[in-house]
Amino acid sequence: MTVRIDNKSAIFVLQDEIQRSEQARYDHRLHAVLLVAQGLTCPAVAELLGDPERTIRYWVQNYISDGLQGLIENERSGRPPRLEPRHIDKIGKVLRGTPEDVGLCGAIWDGKTLSAYIQRDIGIALGVRQCQRLFRDLGFRLRKPRSFITRANEEEQKIFKKKSDA
Repeated sequence: MTVRIDNKSAIFVLQDEIQRSEQARYDHRLHAVLLVAQGLTCPAVAELLGDPERTIRYWVQNYISDGLQGLIENERSGRPPRLEPRHIDKIGKVLRGTPEDVGLCGAIWDGKTLSAYIQRDIGIALGVRQCQRLFRDLGFRLRKPRSFITRANEEEQKIFKKKSDA
C-alpha cells in the first residue's frame, strides 16, 4: 500500500521545520549524502529533497573531503554590530531619563526618538525598527502615551466610570 501526501503546502511546512534546528539541518544533509551514496544522482536528490542541486553537490564534496565533520554547520557570522558595547551602555543610561533630558522633543522614548538620538550623539544611523529591537534587548518596554483631555469634567468622568463598571 502506497501512502502519499499530495499537498504542496505540507512540503513547505516540512522543509521549514527542517530549517528550524541545527540538528534537523544536519540530519537533512546526512540524508542527502546517504541518498547519493546509495546511487542517486545529485539532481535526483535535489529534486527529491527540494534543495538546489548545487547545495547537494557542496554537501557531498564536504563529506568526501572532511567526513561527517564536513556536514556540521559552521558558525554564521552575520552582519557585525554597528553599535559598540560602550555605545549600548550609554544608550541604556540615557533611556532611564526622558528625551527632554538630552535635548530632544517628547516625554517618552520611542523608536523614532531613539533613532534621532543615536544619529545625533553617536553618529550612527539606525532605523526605527532596529531601535525598537534595541529597547527590548536592553530590557525596556515601549510605552504609548495616554491622551489627556484638558477640559474634561471630573464629575462626568466619575459618572462614566461608574456606568462602565456595571
